[in-house]
Amino acid sequence: MNSKFPSIPLAILIGAGLISLSILISGGVVKFKKPGTSAILSQNNPNQQAPNQPSSAPPEPQGPVKVSIDDDPVLGDKNALVTLIEFSDYECPFCKRHYSQTLPQIKKDYIDTGKVKMIFRDLPLSFHDPMATTEAIAANCARDQGGDASYFKYHDEIFKRTASNGNGLTKDVLYTIASDLGFNSVNFKACLDSEKYKDEVQKDLADAQNAGASGTPSFFIGKSASSGIIEGTKIVGAQPYSAFQTAIDGLLK
Repeated sequence: MNSKFPSIPLAILIGAGLISLSILISGGVVKFKKPGTSAILSQNNPNQQAPNQPSSAPPEPQGPVKVSIDDDPVLGDKNALVTLIEFSDYECPFCKRHYSQTLPQIKKDYIDTGKVKMIFRDLPLSFHDPMATTEAIAANCARDQGGDASYFKYHDEIFKRTASNGNGLTKDVLYTIASDLGFNSVNFKACLDSEKYKDEVQKDLADAQNAGASGTPSFFIGKSASSGIIEGTKIVGAQPYSAFQTAIDGLLK
């Protein structure tokens, strides 16, 4: 029988498509509750829970959060007034989106002008492993080759080359990136194969959870402190440039 209305299955497909589209357009975050649970794609809602999967994570902190820069790589002037800490997963599609769409403007307006320093900390999610952790270790091995400048060169290449979602790269590609950047291939391979920086990556992950970073990317923005611990306002997900601009400008006044 003909009808002016789409069939129920077709309506469901259309609805699902619109939901997916809204996530892609509005920005999102890949969330976790604890290692081994499933990923959640959220529309800028850090409290959203997966159906029928009660969270065992502690309540997220309210207001500014104390977060350490640890000994992680710094992009920008180390004496900058404002510190932006990013907890990220190299295999997270929203982290890749932030890198390609938002970070360039933040870098141009604030990092390159000496107003903000960015600290990159690792938050590899279990459902993106083993590559998420392997890529994080690889970036730290790149840092061995030439400090923070080498780290961020490698960081950039991972995000440029990965297709995300846990299978965006292979270990052979990680070796290739090191070679393409002119690093010592023998030393790099030895570092990566030995998982030299696995404990460092795991420490970042633990610090992220203690700070209430329940997904990637998560950012904390606060005034720099000599102690290396900032009182940071949290921004969750692949938010537009304006969200960072508002937070940073408020601290620069």
